[in-house]
Amino acid sequence: MNQPVIEINNLNFTYERTKVLEDINLTVEQGSFLGLVGPNGSGKTTLLKCLLGLLKPQNGEVKLFGQPIQKFKNWHEVGFVSQKANSFNTGFPASVFEVVSSGLTSKLGLFTFLGKKDRQTVLNAIEAVGLKEFTKRNIGELSGGQQQRAFIARAIVSEPKLLILDEPTVGVDAQTVQNFYEMLMKLNRQMGITLILVTHDVGTITDKVTHVACINKHLHFHGKSEEFESLKEDEMSDFYGHSVHVLTHSH
Repeated sequence: MNQPVIEINNLNFTYERTKVLEDINLTVEQGSFLGLVGPNGSGKTTLLKCLLGLLKPQNGEVKLFGQPIQKFKNWHEVGFVSQKANSFNTGFPASVFEVVSSGLTSKLGLFTFLGKKDRQTVLNAIEAVGLKEFTKRNIGELSGGQQQRAFIARAIVSEPKLLILDEPTVGVDAQTVQNFYEMLMKLNRQMGITLILVTHDVGTITDKVTHVACINKHLHFHGKSEEFESLKEDEMSDFYGHSVHVLTHSH
């Protein structure tokens, strides 16, 4: 049996006096594509920060690739893409190639000259997200969806085993969202990258992901996507704390 990529045991997190996460137990197997869903303020982002070692839970344990997160050192094996990096200065004079190659810093170190093999790795990452023809284009000239693809290429260029995406389609026009999800499926199925996708787009992702976890302070559901689709609306409403209508989109 493969070692789980992520193991979360009895995790609790409190901001000041507000308990955000309570008794979270979650295991993510290698090769999974997990959709992490839940209402605003449900603790999804807090959970991601615990996974990335940015927050320390008051109780519980987080393991990455079998190692307690306090001892985990191989961060190049973990890629992260936030909501369209609004803090990213798209006017900065950098090409797509330069932006993507910056993702090798954690692996190669700062001010390291890219050898032939490294340059090819960058080109492969750009091609994997469908931006080959934009390799030399300034990042600021790309559409919002294309920029997010470039950020994903930057995240996968170090060849991570785990890729975490926090609401990656925010600001992406509706016409490109479907292609965007299909690209993520390709990264998961063909490249074998374990994915965790935080999203509010419940109906759209259920036929893309392999598993779904629903969090609202507690972990209310964790199972295969088809099991999630079979939930009744009143069960979903209990999870979310308000009325929820799930519309699935099969293609």
